[in-house]
Amino acid sequence: MLNLLKRLCLEFGPSGYEGAVREIIIKELEPYSDKFTAYTDALGSYVVHIEAKDKPKLMVCAHTDEVGFMITEICDDGTLRFGNVGGISSVVLPTRRIVLENGIKGAIMSKPIHLQDSKERTSITPARDLYIDIGALNKEDAEKMVSLGDYATFDSEYVEFGNGFIKSKALDDRLGCAIMVQVIKDIFEKKLSINYDLYFAFTTREEVFSAAANATEQIKPDYGFIIESTAVGDIANAPKKKLVASLGQGGAFSFADLMTIYDKGFTDKLMELCKKHDIPYQVKEYVSGGNDASKLQTGARGAKVAVMSAPSRYIHSASSVVSKADLESIYKTLYHLICEE
Repeated sequence: MLNLLKRLCLEFGPSGYEGAVREIIIKELEPYSDKFTAYTDALGSYVVHIEAKDKPKLMVCAHTDEVGFMITEICDDGTLRFGNVGGISSVVLPTRRIVLENGIKGAIMSKPIHLQDSKERTSITPARDLYIDIGALNKEDAEKMVSLGDYATFDSEYVEFGNGFIKSKALDDRLGCAIMVQVIKDIFEKKLSINYDLYFAFTTREEVFSAAANATEQIKPDYGFIIESTAVGDIANAPKKKLVASLGQGGAFSFADLMTIYDKGFTDKLMELCKKHDIPYQVKEYVSGGNDASKLQTGARGAKVAVMSAPSRYIHSASSVVSKADLESIYKTLYHLICEE
């Protein structure tokens, strides 16, 4: 699963440009393709259906896209202005390496320090005042390498380090995709008896508007289980009420976020499964954010939804950090949910 996660994280796939990520997933599942039906919907979400007649529909979701950038202006000096695709804090941007969709490398830069006034030197530079340097000599030179509307993402490495941690871009939510692929493989390799009519939805555009709405309208699930990442503050001197969750303590359940009130009965069932199988878990202690769950809850006929998130330090940056133990917790929870007798 971690080998697949590495390949997924390093692939280029901002919101609206997820095709290469989807192809990795399709290729990974190809040996089992005669055992399920699958389709790619109009907005690019890839859905794997493992049929179980006369059983409730469970839609398992993880999004394939990552945060990124879009080129909005090519300046006379050959530098590029850009807009964020998804929620990215300006504090993580200056000096970061980026890569364009055509493979051209660059770096996000700001005004040189000797041109900054005293206020600028002590404040965060907003994205609108930053630029991307791709080494072009001038506008004409840059136009040979990039066009308006081109995408870019962080250019970073996948590193396993410390006491069971992973650092990479795009862990949100390629980790969910890797977990779902592993469980699909388990179903066939271990010949599991499943409790649901299963739909694994590898969704698109979650970071901007969530194409899960389109998939939900087609599937019309009874239940939804969303695998996600969640921002945390488990660092020194952070206020306890804003820790959210802690790395290494298990996947985090939510009772509510800014877009969804999660189904208590379904969430309680998942917690009981965790207790039964000695799977560590925690409860998210801060109401924030949102994810694909809102589209499942309000779309079609409405689904009972639950989310389990991997706590992630420095989320939506080039160096997000998660714990392998938390990924294992989420994997085991989903495994037992679908095959528990």
